[in-house]
Amino acid sequence: MTADAFLLCGTRAVEAAPVRLSAGLLSADFVNGNLRTIRHGGIEVLRAIAYIVRDRDWGTYEPELTDLVIDQIADAFSVSYSASCAGPDASQLGFRATIKGTASGELVFDVSALPEADFETNRCGFCILHPIAGLAGSPVTVEHTDGSVVATKLPLLIDPWQPFKDLRAITHGVRPGISAECRMEGDTFEMEDQRNWSDASYKTYVRPLALPWPYVLPAGEPNRQTISLRITDEGKALAAAVAGEPVRIELGEPGPALPDVGVIIYADDVETALANLPLLSTLGPQQLLFHYDPTRGHGLDALRAFARLAAAYPARTTLECIVTSAGNLDAELSAVAGMVRQAGLKLSAIAVSPSVDRQSTPPGSAWPECPPLEDVYAAARRAFPDIRLGDGMFSYFTELNRKRVPADLLDFITHCTCPIVHAADDLSVMQSLEALPLITQSTRAIFGTKPYRIGPSTVAMRQNPYGGATKPNPPGHRIAMADRDPRHAGLFAAAWTIGYAARVAPAGLEMLTLSGFTSPFGVLATSGEPAAEGSPRPIFQAIKGLCEMAGLAHVAAKTSDETKVLALAGRPASGKTVMWLANLTANDVLVDLSALGQGHLVMTPYAIVRVG
Repeated sequence: MTADAFLLCGTRAVEAAPVRLSAGLLSADFVNGNLRTIRHGGIEVLRAIAYIVRDRDWGTYEPELTDLVIDQIADAFSVSYSASCAGPDASQLGFRATIKGTASGELVFDVSALPEADFETNRCGFCILHPIAGLAGSPVTVEHTDGSVVATKLPLLIDPWQPFKDLRAITHGVRPGISAECRMEGDTFEMEDQRNWSDASYKTYVRPLALPWPYVLPAGEPNRQTISLRITDEGKALAAAVAGEPVRIELGEPGPALPDVGVIIYADDVETALANLPLLSTLGPQQLLFHYDPTRGHGLDALRAFARLAAAYPARTTLECIVTSAGNLDAELSAVAGMVRQAGLKLSAIAVSPSVDRQSTPPGSAWPECPPLEDVYAAARRAFPDIRLGDGMFSYFTELNRKRVPADLLDFITHCTCPIVHAADDLSVMQSLEALPLITQSTRAIFGTKPYRIGPSTVAMRQNPYGGATKPNPPGHRIAMADRDPRHAGLFAAAWTIGYAARVAPAGLEMLTLSGFTSPFGVLATSGEPAAEGSPRPIFQAIKGLCEMAGLAHVAAKTSDETKVLALAGRPASGKTVMWLANLTANDVLVDLSALGQGHLVMTPYAIVRVG
């Protein structure tokens, strides 16, 4: 990083710098024992090869590496190390890894694990990530464990289940004249479409999900797995882009209106919001999204708190209402409606979702008991006859893709995303933005032109559909499934937020919610952050900018390198185009603004800049 880490990411902890491994045209970044950004001739072949150990809540262990040796010569490299994971009840899993790469385009990653005692895990083994840019919908050849070979395609729209099972190898074209075969030994592998969770990859992983989990690795029983990558090059590798070349912007034609911007409000946040009404007015959200959950004791007091804020800050309001489904639906929802009236809360809309739908149902698992959604919606219509009704999933697109709600009974659909379900490093979080257009395209393919809302979506995870709870994170580390994330307080979150809005703008959303007002998901700082307590976090400026652009016609704005800079542009009925730029990297980036009649701009790390 070229700037203060605390200002950029809300923590002084700096991620380990990757070690670049090179052998001829083959290169890879070695990070914390795994490989990232595997390239051939400057072209990304695989996004990652990683040996992953998960706990019973799908949290990822951070193994401690010892005896690390890295050797590199002109035409080959090798890495070896030992590692161990400390599980509950003093259980321990140790493993030995070796990595070898050659200029002939061959890469081998081998791991032998040996638990000292019985070791419980949801997954232990390799994950291979294929990138999505340029690969989505492209032809691949799949070899199965029975030896059969099938010519097929990677899914273009997001597959709710596993597109390929019983995998032994998968071969794809990298560029004309270049192909890559990834071979997996030591267990049965299958692929899932990680774009479901906004990961920018297709993930091939060990141990089919249809098998029970968690499971136990028996003490003293070795487990060995090997991943082999073989790149075939006919001498047509493309030259890499020239380093330092400015990022150019290209403007297209106006499209759908940019969405209303909402903020999520929890009952415990109301008093702080009321105490900071001038800042809320300056922020200017068009919508307030009130979270109501009777399973957490919410009742009349929570609704009265929401009513006080709605009266103090006039805006459209939606009640995000959890339905317990514990008894008669009409009785439950009528009681909620009665309390809403008693509280004096004026609502523009209500979104309802059964509580059980907040938990994921993975492939091979039994669906939990849940009343028919048609019955839930009918009861909600009877209880709230005069306002708009929505549903989808209060969790993520994954769950909506797997349980497709009867949208013809709704006025709008909704879902969230979270970028730290599987990985929480800076690069993975920013790369998650690549998957968002495919999420919105897949949603539109399922639900057509139905009014569509996204959020609240933040870097931190507000609920964990895949385990018992989110991960507490008092130290403010970068960890997957954390209930708070330090980057939300830094410039990082502001850049991610503008990038998010830019990626989903072509979908013509009705509403986009990317923050709260207070709390770990909010726009106001708490103690120990780069900004003083109670003052605006950097994300405040990003959300304010989006609020100001709401209703403008979206203007397609493409950059020449969307891994570095994303652009969101809007145009009023009369006037000039307004644009927000976001630097997605921890380095300075030079931007060519000639498309806007301006010169060059140097964007500092994770900067957001308004142009026009």
